[in-house]
Amino acid sequence: MWKRIMQLSNGTPQKMSDAENDSDSSSRMPAVLEPETGGVRTVTASGSAIGRAPALLNEFEQIYQSGAVKPPRLAYGVLKVAEMLNSAHLSGLPADTKRAALMMALEAGNAKVEEILQDAIVRQRLLNDYEEARQRDLQNFESAILEQNRALQAEVERITAQYMSRMQTNLDEVARAQDTFRIWQKRKQQETQRIADSAAYCVPETNVQAAAAGGLKVVLERASAVGVR
Repeated sequence: MWKRIMQLSNGTPQKMSDAENDSDSSSRMPAVLEPETGGVRTVTASGSAIGRAPALLNEFEQIYQSGAVKPPRLAYGVLKVAEMLNSAHLSGLPADTKRAALMMALEAGNAKVEEILQDAIVRQRLLNDYEEARQRDLQNFESAILEQNRALQAEVERITAQYMSRMQTNLDEVARAQDTFRIWQKRKQQETQRIADSAAYCVPETNVQAAAAGGLKVVLERASAVGVR
């Protein structure tokens, strides 16, 4: 019995049934029983689910009973011993007195200390295995989220580049429109001057070049002054 307890405590594999030997180590991990409100569902940019944040069992008894290796059924297990030590009858007593009272009660109940210690080791092992399994789940969840974030960042950069390109195209179109308008303005000035030059010759008794240099408005004013109708 003591050898078996020490094997469990030291993590030395103990002889198990054929079914237990055939099962994968992961199958011995307590299953996650997610409550309805447990976990946080996440989705990718496309809307597909990538999983949930690991949900944790709130009741330790669920962890004990969900393991492949369950604690032995004892009238006086380690949890019963814990209840006895927390009894109001033992409150305030020295440790030696508590121990003497506990051993007396266990002896009266025909409880075996070896079985209690084995129960303690099994429960501790189940808790450790459950913690390691949930730690792996958390790491996998974190990796999935980081990968999702990388994909989202790449999508943001792609969309940003796309819109920046469109914005630059819009600015280029404005610049081309401005260049076109400036060219038209230059042609308009040339056309206006051509009209003014031609009109200047139609005004009698005036300096054609001076009138044309002043523009059509000056030409028309001088035409009006000399009474051209």
